[in-house]
Amino acid sequence: DAVDAVKRQAKGLAGRVRLGTSTGVVVDLLPQVLETLEREHAGIDVEVSILGSGNAIARLLAGTLDIGLVAMPQPPQPQLVLTPWRTQPIMAFVPSRWKAPRRITPDWLAPKPLIANDASTHMYRQTMEWFADAGPAPRAPMELNYDAAIRSLVAAGYGAALLPLQESTDAPQALRDQVQVLPIVPKLTRRLGIAHRTRGGLDGATARVLDVLMAFRQKKA
Repeated sequence: DAVDAVKRQAKGLAGRVRLGTSTGVVVDLLPQVLETLEREHAGIDVEVSILGSGNAIARLLAGTLDIGLVAMPQPPQPQLVLTPWRTQPIMAFVPSRWKAPRRITPDWLAPKPLIANDASTHMYRQTMEWFADAGPAPRAPMELNYDAAIRSLVAAGYGAALLPLQESTDAPQALRDQVQVLPIVPKLTRRLGIAHRTRGGLDGATARVLDVLMAFRQKKA
């Protein structure tokens, strides 16, 4: 049994892979990936950590993480490979009770209460740059780091938010009824990439997880 276990691990059929990602990816995209891994590679245990992109890159460089799903662009790191994975349009999530235009502009949103990701995230920087490029500064935002919680606060009428459009449609009907999801002008896109050490430094289990992730890659990510 011990010899068989070692052979399986050497072939990448078993092992533990440490994966870091944001809460938005965990809720929206990762369940599909993990379901495929469980079906095709049941012997691989994926340990998921909720991390911002900066922390994920730091842990990859330190050797305490195997794969990071991170916002792009990222500063180049010779020790790491960064591959485009998926893109998502960023939309305005606005309480249904608010009278909103068909397209949300920085001028319209700036005076409104804003619910944003925390200041350490790439999403926060994108949001603030969107306002800055157009001129107006937003009201001091309420900061969270969990997209589902932000959407719930929008539904409750506490404020509006800029968030990536969900690929999953599993949100409760009541939540969908209480939130308007509207396009923004100018447009924004969240780009996600897969970060990992160079292929020569990967074990078999990590390589198999990467292969499954790449099967979910958009052609124009």
